[in-house]
Amino acid sequence: MKRRSLPVAAALVAAAALLTTACSGGGGNSKVDDAIPGADTRGTQASPSPSADTSDEPHRPDITLPGDVKDVFEGWHTGNPTNDAILADAGRAQTATNYAIIKGNPDEPALAFYRQGNALVGGAKWVKSFVDAGITYTGTVRYFNPDVIIYSKTSAGVTFCTDETKAFNKDTKTQKVDRTPPDSDSYVYYNTHLKRNKDGVWQTTELVSDRGNAKCTP
Repeated sequence: MKRRSLPVAAALVAAAALLTTACSGGGGNSKVDDAIPGADTRGTQASPSPSADTSDEPHRPDITLPGDVKDVFEGWHTGNPTNDAILADAGRAQTATNYAIIKGNPDEPALAFYRQGNALVGGAKWVKSFVDAGITYTGTVRYFNPDVIIYSKTSAGVTFCTDETKAFNKDTKTQKVDRTPPDSDSYVYYNTHLKRNKDGVWQTTELVSDRGNAKCTP
């Protein structure tokens, strides 16, 4: 995490209008103060991963993270089945990106399962930047303050924040962890667009992010 320390990050910001963070699936510095409006802010109950009713859903890829890496989703359950399905897949898209970085594989199938369009292109480039730099990460990322707006039966927007203060870059060869002290850039605001595909999966198709945004910083 602490993606700001990654040497290729600036180049990626210039190369792609949207990026995906290692831990949060997007890491550009695009300003998104005029974000997609959402519903009421969710509660604060913590959950290790997003979930929804999957009884009628297709087989999903395994994106189990290793023991030293955790994604914690706070307020990701609303009690509304549609909103919860959207949030569940929005969260899985972030975890899929983290999983691809841990695996060191920009072509990880789970990434394309939950991302399409610009979000997939940006995500693959971001994963590759970590692979090229010889970096992975360890620790916990907290996802909080999710909001959902539904445009149609197959289109929705989700905004949320991430807290990367307990996640750190790790050298893949030496396994040395870079415990850079946290600051405002450790908090990231995300604005995403999702589309529901024919199999019922809400895929993230667009994503912009803003580090240090006041919406997310303590």
